[in-house]
Amino acid sequence: MSAADPSPTAGAAPDSDPGRAAVASAYQRFEPRAYLRNNYAPPRGDLSSPDGVGPWKLRCLAQTFATGEVSGHSLIDIGSGPTIYQLLSACTHFEDITLTDFLEVNRQELGLWLREEPGAFDWSTYSQHVCLIEGKGESWQEKERQLRAKVKRVLPIDVHQPQPLGAGSLAPLPADALVSTFCLEAVSPDLPSFQRALDHITTLLRPGGHLVLIGALEESWYLAGEARLVVVPVCKEEVMAALVRSGYEVRDLRTYVMPASLQTGVDDVKGIFFAWAQKKAGV
Repeated sequence: MSAADPSPTAGAAPDSDPGRAAVASAYQRFEPRAYLRNNYAPPRGDLSSPDGVGPWKLRCLAQTFATGEVSGHSLIDIGSGPTIYQLLSACTHFEDITLTDFLEVNRQELGLWLREEPGAFDWSTYSQHVCLIEGKGESWQEKERQLRAKVKRVLPIDVHQPQPLGAGSLAPLPADALVSTFCLEAVSPDLPSFQRALDHITTLLRPGGHLVLIGALEESWYLAGEARLVVVPVCKEEVMAALVRSGYEVRDLRTYVMPASLQTGVDDVKGIFFAWAQKKAGV
């Protein structure tokens, strides 16, 4: 996602926790198109510079999935927001992909792209870039066709519930892999809530399965139209510690420092983290 790409997503359903209830309330003002403009149009959406945040994220994803280790039958994208770029490299390695989001407006936005409807967001620049860095000679049109064919469902999710997908979910569980981009820190009022949300989504993953997690570093807010969303600031060490506490072996953890040219006033993000972690047996 974008620089500060807190996927506006798997938010917090109103409940007895005032912090999570406030998060859920704020997200009702979330505007997917404003979010996409802020984060996927230039300058953040400019993929021509290898030093940009977009190419960095796509490179991390392509390199991780190119190992062949993160593969299997089923993958769940946790808190997809209105974006699909995070699955362009993943879709080759899975047969059944589930997209999820807390907000109906984001699920609707995803549906527009999946059905190739007029007015859907144009991800072709991202698809072209992924095909370029993967170097397999695949066309961007074929890449998008493959992803659309692999996505089997778009479901509601609430990462603050012990069963994030609810009882009797249509997604095949446990999944072989999870992807989550800019979600957990963007919907958690504090670090303990972030940890619990990570614990909750981990229950959806089989032992030995893989989690690919991307998020914002040291960010406290971001804008999406009229919505000003609060983010729990996390650092690299806190992300590492949370993954270990949730029962993962951290395979890779990289960081990106947001350059001044990409600090555009739509958030206060300082950088991005990319984590690849494997759930330990017995967890």
